[in-house]
Amino acid sequence: MFYQAQHRRHPEFWEGIRDQATVAMGIAAWGLMTGVAMVQSGLSGLEALLMTLIVYAGSAQLAAVPMIASGAPLWVILAAAFCVNLRFVVFSAHLRPYLMHLPRWQRMVSGYVTGDLSYVFFARRFPHPGQSADELARQQAYLMGNCAVNYLAWMVASVAGVALANAIPTAWGLGFAGILALVGVLSSLASSPLRIVSASVAGAAAVVAWALPLKLNILVAIACAVALCLLLEKTPPFRHAEGAGHV
Repeated sequence: MFYQAQHRRHPEFWEGIRDQATVAMGIAAWGLMTGVAMVQSGLSGLEALLMTLIVYAGSAQLAAVPMIASGAPLWVILAAAFCVNLRFVVFSAHLRPYLMHLPRWQRMVSGYVTGDLSYVFFARRFPHPGQSADELARQQAYLMGNCAVNYLAWMVASVAGVALANAIPTAWGLGFAGILALVGVLSSLASSPLRIVSASVAGAAAVVAWALPLKLNILVAIACAVALCLLLEKTPPFRHAEGAGHV
């Protein structure tokens, strides 16, 4: 789907590739670290490989793997992954008018391959849905070019991490590289006062609840940030700021 002829003929396809290429190294570092972490947490090579190819969600994988390794109940693992990926519900709602002209299977594939930074680049490049079939096609071409680089950078690096997990010393600090990649994603998404507040609250809550078992501090952080933001977004200062600073 990434490289269909109708996408390649639009210059926006190559523009999407160029934009995502600027952050591909960060995505690859995150993918490499995730691949290593899955194997070193106790998953077999095949399990880690299947998780990479099927799930394709780095933050959810990193949240779930320690729980799997510690024998956490299935509902806790699913709840953590669900909460971590709730942001994609917002992404999907925003992208709906851009993609509703496509067949259902193409919409599903587009949603599956769209990552955080792909969404950020796309939303900044096209703040409004196209008004004609040609405009919509150009927007879709940009998104697919962007997602292609993101997908390939992640998959190649993550598979390499799975393959080399037992050969890469943990002293290399791959976990820190992954944290840096996540900080880069966070910085790109923190584009309004409300989002900065939500990130700060989530970080503070995660630290305060660090002692909870089964990594439940992640769920606490998400719940606190979502609850506070639902209250704040109704207040005039934040509502106006969100409207003016639409990603």
